[in-house]
Amino acid sequence: MTLVQDRPHSHGVGGTGTPPERFTSRDPDAFEVPRGREEMWRFSPTRQLRELFEQFTPTGRVVPQVTAPVPAEWSVVPMDHPAVGQALRPVDRVSALAWANAERALLVQIPAGAELSEPVVVALRGEPGLAYGHLVIEAGANSAATVIVEHTGTTTVAANVETVVGAGAHLTVVSVQNWDAGAIHLAAHANRVGRDATLKHVVVNLGGKIVRLAPTVEFAGPGGSAELLGVSFAGADQHLESRLYVDHGAPQCSSNVLYKNALLGETARTVWIGDVRIRPAATGTDTYEMNRNLLLSDGARADSVPNLEIETGEIAGAGHASATGRFDDLQLFYLQSRGIPHDEAQRLVVRGFFADVVERIGVADLQQRIMTAIEARLGFTPSPELENE
Repeated sequence: MTLVQDRPHSHGVGGTGTPPERFTSRDPDAFEVPRGREEMWRFSPTRQLRELFEQFTPTGRVVPQVTAPVPAEWSVVPMDHPAVGQALRPVDRVSALAWANAERALLVQIPAGAELSEPVVVALRGEPGLAYGHLVIEAGANSAATVIVEHTGTTTVAANVETVVGAGAHLTVVSVQNWDAGAIHLAAHANRVGRDATLKHVVVNLGGKIVRLAPTVEFAGPGGSAELLGVSFAGADQHLESRLYVDHGAPQCSSNVLYKNALLGETARTVWIGDVRIRPAATGTDTYEMNRNLLLSDGARADSVPNLEIETGEIAGAGHASATGRFDDLQLFYLQSRGIPHDEAQRLVVRGFFADVVERIGVADLQQRIMTAIEARLGFTPSPELENE
């Protein structure tokens, strides 16, 4: 944790290892080509991502299928549509390239005052090749809705997701990455939370070779609240990375971050970076971030870096926690001593590890499918279809 005074704009690295003022640009050439030594990329397998560091001609695609209960609406719009660009300010070269080269955006809109009893489901199926993507989710003032975004198939995609939560609205966004084994998915998730609005943003990483998501939160007015939840299960040869940035710039706002990762396999890898900045104007801020990592096998590696930068002493509370540990043999022994077989005991421990995060999603059917998929990774049940039917 770092308590600092306000200071001039700088592109350098601060005491926490995080830039005190993030550089943003929609011009890809404003960013150098990553080499893996930069703070933004030092945990990422940059050698396997080189195709995404330069402009490319798309050779694949991500095909959308949307189920939207009335009165929610969806459409495909050009990038100069007024709804596009409200929240996104790219902080890295891949996000800027995706912004500059995406030809169109998928727009999901929940009208002001609408309360949806069923979730909007956006099923995105990747087809082999290179692709760009852009998704905008717009929740009107005083609306209430859940939007589930499910990724399947095989592709290499650079994408941006924008979420705009209007004043007094309540929005849950769940992004499920259930890609096939060879997929590569890099995406920025830019979230703008309005006055007295509530956002629940959930990331579920199950499939894909490399998945690197960067959720950011900006508070556009006082009284906003953001809950960021994450679940990742990394197997052999999987790299699952989450880089969060919560920018408290308005008073009386709150944020809560809880991400849990489990790793099974000698080459399994997870990365979690959690950055929270409390600006001088953000009086009354209440924030906490936590990351937990469970190593289920030798050789697996989990990197966890929480950063908290406070620029005002007038806050309600701020803190962070991070822990990485091996599978608890004592828990396993306790369960086995009561007649529970080894495999079943391991399943119960892992299920309990993830349950408090998954249960917060608030969509019972999706919660069950996620837990069943996690158990399938442990070899207990047939793998479910996480595709939109």
